[in-house]
Amino acid sequence: MALKRFAKRSAKNCGGDMAADALIADALIDTGAILAILRKSDKWHESCQDAFRQLRFPLLTSEAVLTELFQLFGNSRAEIETAWGFLRSGAVVVGTIDDSEMAQLRALMLQYWDRPMDFADATLVHLAKRESISTILTVDQADFATYRLAGKRRFHVLPIDRP
Repeated sequence: MALKRFAKRSAKNCGGDMAADALIADALIDTGAILAILRKSDKWHESCQDAFRQLRFPLLTSEAVLTELFQLFGNSRAEIETAWGFLRSGAVVVGTIDDSEMAQLRALMLQYWDRPMDFADATLVHLAKRESISTILTVDQADFATYRLAGKRRFHVLPIDRP
């Protein structure tokens, strides 16, 4: 099962305190990439799986991404357990966003109103800026190629190989 691979790799690459690991995350992961990794039938599966294998764990994400994941992945017990297994494998940690940071999320959403930037994307861009992370695993290639960090700096968007 795929989750055994996640658990083995995360145990190898991600030892120690998860709270401390969140501070040293090298990359972010978005909803679509998680869905693609978990669904073999997804057209992005192979590309995301290959990029995922090359990244150092844990990957950072947000509560908004998890909300989308559980909304979109499915309603069966097996699907929910698969998503939880992935999340609990150590491959992903959730970055917290305080109430005091909401104005920054609003500013991002207004800045990119013409895309439009959704709340989950705003949380990831905010976490990227706050934690100085510029790599993201996402299927929203066009959006994250548009978003900027600290002025003009671009995201390094993965996977590079697209379906």
